[in-house]
Amino acid sequence: MTAKPDIKTLGSLKASGYKVKSIKDELRENLIIKIRNKETVFEGIFGYEDTVIPQLEQAILSRHNINLLGLRGQAKTRLARMMTTLLDEWIPFVAGSEINDDPLKPISRFAKELIETEGDNTPIEWLHRDDRFFEKLATPDVTVADLIGDIDPIKAANLKLSYADDRVIHFGMIPRANRCIFVINELPDLQARIQVSLFNILQEGDVQIRGFKVRMPLDLQFVFTANPEDYTNRGSIVTPLKDRIGSQILTHYPENINTAKEITKYESSLDERQNETIYVPELAKDLLEQIGFEARESEYVDAKSGVSARMSITAFENLLSTAERRALIIGAEKTNVRLSDFVGIIPAITGKVELVYEGEQEGAEFVAEMLIDNAVRTLFALNFPKIEKLHRKDAPTAYDSIIEWFLDDKGFLEITDDASDENYVNHLNKIEPLNDLIKKYQPDTKAEDQLFLKEFVLWGLAVNKKLNKERFKTGVFFS
Repeated sequence: MTAKPDIKTLGSLKASGYKVKSIKDELRENLIIKIRNKETVFEGIFGYEDTVIPQLEQAILSRHNINLLGLRGQAKTRLARMMTTLLDEWIPFVAGSEINDDPLKPISRFAKELIETEGDNTPIEWLHRDDRFFEKLATPDVTVADLIGDIDPIKAANLKLSYADDRVIHFGMIPRANRCIFVINELPDLQARIQVSLFNILQEGDVQIRGFKVRMPLDLQFVFTANPEDYTNRGSIVTPLKDRIGSQILTHYPENINTAKEITKYESSLDERQNETIYVPELAKDLLEQIGFEARESEYVDAKSGVSARMSITAFENLLSTAERRALIIGAEKTNVRLSDFVGIIPAITGKVELVYEGEQEGAEFVAEMLIDNAVRTLFALNFPKIEKLHRKDAPTAYDSIIEWFLDDKGFLEITDDASDENYVNHLNKIEPLNDLIKKYQPDTKAEDQLFLKEFVLWGLAVNKKLNKERFKTGVFFS
C-alpha cells in the first residue's frame, strides 16, 4: 500500500490537478492499463481464462452493472471482491461525509453546505480502495430502509428539525457505498418490492425515502450474484431490474481435473507441518477431484443445487488431517497419504452435497462412499486395462495373478486405519503380482507413489467386483 496523499484541503486538491472520475471509468481505465501491460487481473481464479474472465472484462470496459449467474462455489463473490484491484488506490472525499462525497462534485446537502461555507479550506480525507467494497446478502428480511434509508427520529430530535427537513434522513447501505463497488448476493432472494426500489438507483440515480425525492446521482458499480436454482425454488429477478443490469455472465465448475487441482491447491488452508510431513501422491489428488465430478453427475445428488468447489478443498484438508492423525498415533515423523485415508473425507462430502429423495433414502454416508468408489472406478479405467462386465471364463486377463494370490494365500488382506508405515508396506509388498502389473502398465510411477498405486489397484478390482472389499470399524480388508 502506498502512502496516503498529503492533501488535506479542497484548495490543495484543486492545485494538484485532481479530476473527477466515476467509479466505472476508474475500473475501465485501470483495466485497460493492466491488459496492455499483460498483467493478470484476477489472480488465483482458475478455469475461467477463456470463458468468464473475458466476459467480465468486456462488461467492465462497457461500464456495465453485472450479474454473475451460477451455482454455489463458482467464485462469484471472489470475482466481485477482486474488482477492487482495478480501482485507484486512494480517492479524496469531503471529511465527515456519510456518502463519500467527491470534493469537486458533491451530491449531499451536508457536503454542498460545507463547501459553500468553508470554500478552499474544506477539509479533505482519503479512502483506500480496500474500503470501497460493500456486500449484502439478500434475505427475505432485508428492507428498503436497510438498503436505501429511512427517517431517523433521534437525528431529528438532536438537531431539532421537523420530519419535513431532508437532514433527518438516515442513509442506508447503498448511499453509504457511493463511489464504491456494491455487491448483492443471491439477488432472487430479495423480495420483489425491494428489487423495485433499486430501479431508479441503477438508471437515474434518484433516491426516494419516505416521500423525500432526493436527487442524488449516486456513483456505484453494482455486482449481483444469483443461483439458477433460486429462479424456480425461491424467487426471481423482476424483469425491469434485469433489464437495467448491463451484463449477465454465466459461471461454471472446473472443466477438468487439472484445473480443479489448481483451485484446491490455491484455496486449501494447511498447516506448514502438514506440508512438510505428509506426502500426497498425484493420483490421490486426482482421485479427490474426481469425487467432485462424480457427485455432479450422480443420480443421488441434486444437480440444481450443485456441488461446490469448497467440497474438494475441505476434503483435501480432511485427507491430510487423517494422515497426520495416524502419524501422531503411531509416532511417525513423516507419512504418505493412503487410499484407506479417504474414509476421513466422508464428513466433508456429506456436509457439502444436497441429496435428492433417493439419496436421502440411501443415506448421506452411503452416497459419500459410493462417490469415492465411482471415482476409483473411473480413474482405474484410465490407468489400467478395462475390466469387461461380460467375458469368457477361460479368457485370460491382466488381473488373474492378483486374484489367484487371494485364492491361494490366506484369502484376505487387512489394512487398519492406524497401521504403522512398516506394517502397511509389508502387507502390500507381499502381493507380488501387484509389482508386475504396475511395472507393465504404469512403468513411470515414482517410487514414493508405488504403495498408493498398489492399494488403488485393489480398490479398483473391488469396485469392479473382482475382489471383495469390506469396511470395518478400524480399517478395510480385501478378500
